[in-house]
Amino acid sequence: MANPFEDENGTYHVLINEEGQHSLWPSFIEVPNGWTIILKSATRAACLEFIERNWTDMRPRSLIAAMDAQADGQRSKANQNGSGGASSAQGSEELSQNVAPGHRPHD
Repeated sequence: MANPFEDENGTYHVLINEEGQHSLWPSFIEVPNGWTIILKSATRAACLEFIERNWTDMRPRSLIAAMDAQADGQRSKANQNGSGGASSAQGSEELSQNVAPGHRPHD
């Protein structure tokens, strides 16, 4: 038997799990636990187009949340250290003092 996931003439669903991951799924195979149909009974091409259009970030939701939490922690730490409180003019002035003369954008 040919691979049912590669049958150009088959009927497919698009599934999604709690992590936001998508899957092309042959319609005649039972949907596995933890997955939900978000596009039902379409051509393989239509399903792949749907996935391409809607699953733009391949990272699982838990990874996105962890990365966001880490970034929030770094921003919070920067604010506690005082680096987040400087105005952009002050920040630019401090940055330009650390650049060798003749290499500043305004020199």
